[in-house]
Amino acid sequence: MELKKRTWEIVESAKPGDHVSRVFDICLMVLIITNVTMVILDSVPSIHSKYGDLFFWFEAFSVAIFTVEYIARIWSCNVSERYAKPFFGRLRFAAHPLPLIDLIAILPFFLPLLGADLLIVRIFRLLRILRIFKLVRYSRASSLIGGVFKDKTEELALSTILLMFMLIVSAALMYHAEHEVQPEVFSSIPAAIWWSVVTLTTVGYGDVYPLTAMGKFFGGVIAVIGIGIVALPTGILSAGFVEAINKSHAKSAESKCPHCGKDLH
Repeated sequence: MELKKRTWEIVESAKPGDHVSRVFDICLMVLIITNVTMVILDSVPSIHSKYGDLFFWFEAFSVAIFTVEYIARIWSCNVSERYAKPFFGRLRFAAHPLPLIDLIAILPFFLPLLGADLLIVRIFRLLRILRIFKLVRYSRASSLIGGVFKDKTEELALSTILLMFMLIVSAALMYHAEHEVQPEVFSSIPAAIWWSVVTLTTVGYGDVYPLTAMGKFFGGVIAVIGIGIVALPTGILSAGFVEAINKSHAKSAESKCPHCGKDLH
């Protein structure tokens, strides 16, 4: 039990004074950053042809470390009260986003050994870049971002629903306005959604645009509405970050002596 508890303390983010856990975190962060850099460089043909074998063996070494880390987390997680049940507690822990990212970090390496289809292997190998999200566990800023998204889930969901509603409505309007003039471009409402996405997000590639008077009118109105639609989640997140930062500062101030400024124990 003591070994399991100590394993959990080490693999989780380091607490103040736990030097072993802190060294573990730093080593893992360096390994993750090196892996992501390797994945990027390996996509360059000239570099791959020269250092492909080195990249392969380094990935094998990294996957071995990531696999041991993943197994250690799954094995020791039921030390926490939230995952106390031996089987279902571990299953619940493994279903969380960060453990799933840990699994994705190692899965692409083992798929060819299991005889997986080549197309599936290629898709999963692209997911190796998601190893960078393992850094979320060790970054206070990343934790802050995650907290903001969690606190503003309802507001973001409402703004997303509004955006989807506008995408469908604008696509339907443009289809009926432009279909007869541009049947190859606005061939259906799903095809018109591309124009809606580009216009509502104010990107405006210019590859698809209205020709009729009614289409231009709808396009102008939709483009103006798009400015507000896109700004809505931005405003929600901005307010969330301000609230989270203020709470963090207030909590930090409460933990210090108002007279001498030293930490309260």
